[in-house]
Amino acid sequence: MTAMQWFFSFIKKHMKRLIFALVLVTINSVGAIVTPKISGIVVDDVIMGGSRDNLLILVIILLSVTLLRSVIRFCFAMIFEKTSQKVLYEIRDYVYQNFMKQDFTFYNNNRTGDLMSRQTGDMDAIRHFVAYPIYAIYENTLLFVIALVMVFIVDYRLALCMIAVMPLTVFVTAKQLLSVKPAFQNIRQHFSSLNTFVQENISGNRVVKAFAKEDYEIAKFNIENDGFRDAELSASEIWKKYVPVFEFLAHALTVILYMVGGIMVVKGSMSMGNLVAISGYLWMFNMPLRQAGWLVNDVQRFTTSVEKVYSTISVEPSIKEPKQAVVKDYFKGDIEFNKVSYSIGQEEILKDIDFRVKAGQTVGIIGPTGSGKTTLMNLLCRFYDVSSGSITLDGIDVKKIGLHSLRDNIGLAMQDVFLFSDTIEGNIAFARPDCSVEEVIAAAKVANAHDFIIQMPDGYDTIVGERGVGLSGGQKQRISLARALLKKPSIMILDDTTSAVDMETETLIQDELKSLEGNYTVFIIAHRISSVKDADLILVVEDGRIVEAGDHESLLDENGYYHKVFHHQYGDFDKILKETKGRDDTLENTNEKRMGE
Repeated sequence: MTAMQWFFSFIKKHMKRLIFALVLVTINSVGAIVTPKISGIVVDDVIMGGSRDNLLILVIILLSVTLLRSVIRFCFAMIFEKTSQKVLYEIRDYVYQNFMKQDFTFYNNNRTGDLMSRQTGDMDAIRHFVAYPIYAIYENTLLFVIALVMVFIVDYRLALCMIAVMPLTVFVTAKQLLSVKPAFQNIRQHFSSLNTFVQENISGNRVVKAFAKEDYEIAKFNIENDGFRDAELSASEIWKKYVPVFEFLAHALTVILYMVGGIMVVKGSMSMGNLVAISGYLWMFNMPLRQAGWLVNDVQRFTTSVEKVYSTISVEPSIKEPKQAVVKDYFKGDIEFNKVSYSIGQEEILKDIDFRVKAGQTVGIIGPTGSGKTTLMNLLCRFYDVSSGSITLDGIDVKKIGLHSLRDNIGLAMQDVFLFSDTIEGNIAFARPDCSVEEVIAAAKVANAHDFIIQMPDGYDTIVGERGVGLSGGQKQRISLARALLKKPSIMILDDTTSAVDMETETLIQDELKSLEGNYTVFIIAHRISSVKDADLILVVEDGRIVEAGDHESLLDENGYYHKVFHHQYGDFDKILKETKGRDDTLENTNEKRMGE
């Protein structure tokens, strides 16, 4: 399917309405011949002939046709405008649904500003094409043909002189078409770039202010803005080059009419009434010529926008819904990674990952930054697909499980917390919009968020800013955790969820989570030993491999990465053990001595 075929698939359902509107355009255009014709009759019969018998009838016909044409024009203009809004709604809805179905790879490869421009500027260009150029092109073509036919009927010699400008008009139009398309592509590219820059700087304005880089970012914005301005000016240079030519050709028709027609009237080979009638048809020649340049611009703006939108939505997601997908409301939570590897291009991210988790167990994942901890969970959620090996949930390959069914059974508190511009209650209830307020509060209490929420001005009805502006990092993490808990999934993934909270709060959260143990399988990705030390299984990931696996005590005995991290976070473990043992032995000897005395 081409971009144009994709666009016309939305037009098809509105074809009856559009055809009816084009019929009205046809009637309106044919009615345009009445005024020049009556004007010619008035000149020949009334003014030149002196007969006033039919003057009243002619005036009534003229007024009636003018009124009727005005009503018809209003009707078809409204039909096209309403249809354009309906088509815009349907295309925008389709594109947005397509965005929602795309995977992480799509968003990694497309800038947010580019996607926003697809939904704004490009959509408006498509709407405008349906609202105006479709009927304007048809109407102007029809008017030109009707005028040409009528002039031939009145006097073929004058008609031949007037159509002499046609080859030049066609040539100039073709030249403009070739020139203007690259110009509009350049405009759309610079518009997307400018949109992206503004979006990123508004979202990251706190970083800009923190580094006092306002002037630097303004200078960068000016570069982007200058690029967009220059692209628009380059396009205007094309209009400046071709539009005057169309104006010249339109005026040339006037010159031809009055010079040739005037000579014919003087010589008596054509009546004054016929010259007036042809003069009335002249605007039907002129308007298409004057409109040609602008309509070409509208068409090219439209085609460029359709191609941009289609190139974006025609990308097939790499993560697809499986055929004959396994769908379950609830999974137990038995998980197995079997020889799992994942690569991006030539770069290996994960290599030969092997482990098994029983339902209800807690798994801690620890390792250096960039070692692949989060990627492990992304593969489980099928945000990406494994390059080799397999991941099974309750013995079923996750590639065979319906995407909604799989992800609906996973509660995820992400490392990069995202909160919507909504109330705190709305953000927590995002996982289950139909839940009760009591359930929201219960989840907030488990996440140790309830106390700070009720101290806010409007409690759970407090509006948080975009991305959680107005909340601390720890508060956002606890709301994110509450959102994941409210889902009541069979699998819970906590990706560095308590990194921004103090140790005391982390302990309180862990105590609350322990009370829920056995209800779901838990994965805890963390850098703090305190977050994972009580897990049933701890995986140490380094350079994309599992280098250590076991519980807290066994990993300390291995004197590997886990022992090293524990040493950095808690001090000299061996020394602490000896000192603790020494104090215990001394205390025991003292007690024995006192008892002996």
